Amino acid sequence: MQKNNPFKDAPAAGSNVKNNPLAVMPHERAAGWKLFFKTVVARAYPRIVGQQREKSWIFFDIFLPMLAVSAYVFVYRAIGAPEEYVGFVVIGGAMTAFWMNIMWSMSSQLYWEKEQGNLALYIMAPNSMMAVLLGMAIGGMLATFLRALAIILIGSLLFHVQYTIISFWQLIAVFFAAMTALYGMGMMSASLFLLLSREADHFAQLAQEPVYLVSGFYFPIKSFNFWVAAIASIIPLTLGLDAMRQLIFATGASLGFLNVTVELTILLILCVAFLFGARALLGYMERLAIREGRLTESRR
Repeated sequence: MQKNNPFKDAPAAGSNVKNNPLAVMPHERAAGWKLFFKTVVARAYPRIVGQQREKSWIFFDIFLPMLAVSAYVFVYRAIGAPEEYVGFVVIGGAMTAFWMNIMWSMSSQLYWEKEQGNLALYIMAPNSMMAVLLGMAIGGMLATFLRALAIILIGSLLFHVQYTIISFWQLIAVFFAAMTALYGMGMMSASLFLLLSREADHFAQLAQEPVYLVSGFYFPIKSFNFWVAAIASIIPLTLGLDAMRQLIFATGASLGFLNVTVELTILLILCVAFLFGARALLGYMERLAIREGRLTESRR
C-alpha cells in the first residue's frame, strides 16, 4: 500500500512563494540613502521625545542663559554703549544654545556611548556613523531652536530690542549655512573627542569660555585685531553671528567684520570642509575599530 506523502503539496524549491499564503516573505533590508534616512529618523526620535520627559531642563536651559544676557545688558547700559549692543547680546545669548548642543550632544557623544557600551554596536551596525550623529544633531537641534527662540523673545521684550531685517532670505541662508557648518564641525570633533577619551569632558569645559570670547557672542568681533578675528572665523558661529547681526540691525553693517556676501561664502566653504572632514575622520575610526577589534583608547 502506498503511503500518503504529507509534503507532496509543498511548493518546490525555487517556486514563487508569493502564491503560497503560508510562506513567510523575506524582510527587505534598507540600503543606501534609504538606510541613511531611516538611521537619521531613528536617532532623532529618542532625543525629541526625551526632551518632553524632563520639563525642568527646558526651564534651566532658558533661565541660565538669560542671566548671562541680563548681566551684559546691564553692563552695556551702565557704560553708555550703543543700544545695538543690547540686541547683539540677546542674539548671542540665543546662539549659545546651539554651541552647547554641539559641545555636549555631538562632540562628546561618541565618548559617552563608549563609556555606556553602545559604541561597539554603532560600529558593527551597517549604517553610517554620519547618519547616527546627524540624527542626534537633528533631534537635539529642534529643542535647541525652541530654546533659542524663547531667549530671543524674552530678551527682546525685557530689554525692548528693535530689529530691522534688511534681507530675510539672506538671513535664512546665513543661519542654515552656519548651522550646517557648525554641526559638521561637531561631527568632526566627535572623533577627536573619542581619541581624547577621558580628557574629552575636560577639553569641552576648557573650550567653552574661550569660544564665547573669540566668537563674539556678546560683542562684535570687529573689536578684535583683524588677524585675531580671521583666525576666530574658523568657528562657524563667529561669522554666522556677525552676518546675522548685520542683517537684523539698522546699524549692524557698520559694526560688521566682513561683508555679508563674503561671510556667507566662507560659511559655505566651511560647510563643505567640515562635512568632508567628518566623513573622513568617522570612516577612519570605523576602520580602526574593525581592524584592531577594539575601540580606540586615549593613548592613540
